[in-house]
Amino acid sequence: MLGSTHGTLTTDSRGARVIACGEQPGPAVHGRPAEVDDLDVSGRPLYSDVPDLDRFFRPESVAVIGASDTEGRPNTGVTRQLLAWSERVGARLHPVHPTRPAVFGIACFPSVADLPEQVDLAVLLVADPLPVIEELTEAKVRFAVVFASGFAETGEEGAAAQARLAAAVRRSGIRLLGPNTNLNAFEHFRDDLDGPAIALITQSGHQGRPVFALQELGIRLSHWAPTGNEADLETADFLSYFAEQPEVGAIACYVEGLKDGRSFLLAADRAARRGVPVVAVKVGRTETGARTAASHTGKLTGADTVVDAAMRQYGVIRVDGLDELQDTAALLARARPPRADGVVVYSISGGTGAHVADLATEAGLRLPELSQAKQAELHQWIPEYLNVANPVDNGGHPVGDQRGRKIIDAILADPEVGVLICPITGPFPPLSDKLVQDLVDAAERTDKLVCVVWGSPVGTEPAYREVLLGSSRVATFRTVANCLTAVRAHLDHHRFVTGYRSPFDSAPRTPSPSFRKARELMRPGQQLSEHAAKQLLRAYGIRVPREQLVTSAAAAVRAAGLVGYPVVMKASGARIAHKTELGLVKIGLTSASQVRDTYRELTDIARHEDVSLDGVLVCQMVERGVEMVVGVTHDQLFGPTVTVGLGGVLVEVLRDVAVRVPPFGERQARDMCDELRGRALLDGVRGRPPADLDALVEVVLRVQRMALELGDHLAELDINPLMVLPRGQGAVALDALVVCS
Repeated sequence: MLGSTHGTLTTDSRGARVIACGEQPGPAVHGRPAEVDDLDVSGRPLYSDVPDLDRFFRPESVAVIGASDTEGRPNTGVTRQLLAWSERVGARLHPVHPTRPAVFGIACFPSVADLPEQVDLAVLLVADPLPVIEELTEAKVRFAVVFASGFAETGEEGAAAQARLAAAVRRSGIRLLGPNTNLNAFEHFRDDLDGPAIALITQSGHQGRPVFALQELGIRLSHWAPTGNEADLETADFLSYFAEQPEVGAIACYVEGLKDGRSFLLAADRAARRGVPVVAVKVGRTETGARTAASHTGKLTGADTVVDAAMRQYGVIRVDGLDELQDTAALLARARPPRADGVVVYSISGGTGAHVADLATEAGLRLPELSQAKQAELHQWIPEYLNVANPVDNGGHPVGDQRGRKIIDAILADPEVGVLICPITGPFPPLSDKLVQDLVDAAERTDKLVCVVWGSPVGTEPAYREVLLGSSRVATFRTVANCLTAVRAHLDHHRFVTGYRSPFDSAPRTPSPSFRKARELMRPGQQLSEHAAKQLLRAYGIRVPREQLVTSAAAAVRAAGLVGYPVVMKASGARIAHKTELGLVKIGLTSASQVRDTYRELTDIARHEDVSLDGVLVCQMVERGVEMVVGVTHDQLFGPTVTVGLGGVLVEVLRDVAVRVPPFGERQARDMCDELRGRALLDGVRGRPPADLDALVEVVLRVQRMALELGDHLAELDINPLMVLPRGQGAVALDALVVCS
């Protein structure tokens, strides 16, 4: 492991790892000094604590409050499972019940106060956990689990009850899992499997079953955290903890709603720093999905576009289905880092190879054409009339003898090749048996990834059940789609972590001189006029056109002479949102008489529409460029978010935008531009010159600084259009809307 820790690692009253002053933290923060007040410019934490959950997953003593051994009672089944789990982890179990002398032959204690020792974990099998929390506090219990439902998932009354429970837990210093959780944390994990493990986090226990079942295919699981309603411990806590566990090769998550967006990003950042892949199903892509998720867990799901962008920003791999979750997590946990990103499709059928190659290309994988020398080598064993450029078609017969293994070895020896995908659409013994064995044997002798898609709907064939699943080196899939999704995620993850630099490391800690100027311009609860909004942009170094605010026709004529014809004239007022629709914008004015007449026309329209003006803007006319939009909005989960997209009327028609959550650096700002479907417009089309991309990126970064520094004082910012001029000429904010909180 990189880095080192000097001094003693202790825990605070909330169970978070704390390093004393003057000590150096461990590898997760790359040698940064640990500072309690390490906050960004808006006062938010820049680094997450890692909750010390060792005694939750491996307690020395467990108390079961409400234990039972009466057959037919729900508590009896739970008590029985907890007893078996305690024996497996080596914990002493103490039943607690006011009227029972013993439970399953174990002496029962009437109350928490009567326990013979301080316990690490208390499991509450009671309908109302709140009174018990106070007893656990007196007994100095470290962790508690609440299974009871009827909290935030049921509506306002339940949410109020959950808030009271959460407040009691905060006062107590206990860390609590639940309410509305289940027994998944206490499942029987196989201890006979080797290799890196998957750690699982779910808010719905049933949705984790497919991943848990991977153990039957020989894939190791180490932990399962069923977070429930997250009154205290949340997805982010377990994500941070699992990222620090040496046995964890990947983290799989089923997320219905995030309790706190910032905490989730800090946890994802920790996993990215350590190179631990995180794969997540996040429901709420549609309005129906979001509504259902909220009713189930009682938490915000957040705007899905923001959630999606935030996950990609920190390397969280988002998949849609539970089958994709299990297959992608399994591959990422076990596969070695790729030696190259080239993918070769190898099959015994030209049709199969061509089909899979098409799907792989559409999935964004790179299928390099093999060199002429490599093709000549393969044609030693494959007939000349068959294609071996990639995909490689062996025609079937070479699989049955020694040629089959030589072909596989030759492909894997190519330095361009990092992944070999072999689709086997159905069993055809003995050829399929020989092919599978050759692939497994070759995988054992290479550090490159070998993937097999076993397409048989039966799945009981020895070649699949015994040979493929018996190999820890071959990644086996049942569908081509899941294979390609997992391979793409594998390659993308390693590209991401190789160049990852945490944005929190370079986030601003103190306000800039621009902030002091901007603060004087803000008007709490109001929308600024265009003139005031542009002054705010100018304070942050964002270029605006030459312009003057005037209050008479004569002043407008003088201003036009100073600004230079042709000019644009606009009504300026704090409550004007859509000037063009009201006829309050006139462009291309070339004479004093036009300016004079336009001033009168604009003021007349304003009076007719009952619009209050602070004056009329006489502006420089900027024509040649690409219209973009750059803005700031507030997301309920993540706070300020920055958006860039095609501007003008296109922003409403095409909705071609990219989103990031501050802080982020130049690389992410450029990635935002590259994600746009209309990205080619910035490169120049139909004879137009390339736009000044560097200037656009600079504006995005300056707007991000505004979002960070102004924080909750800035409800909304919309620069539309931002005219991006030809390369080397910069970008100009032609209009801006600012709403203060």
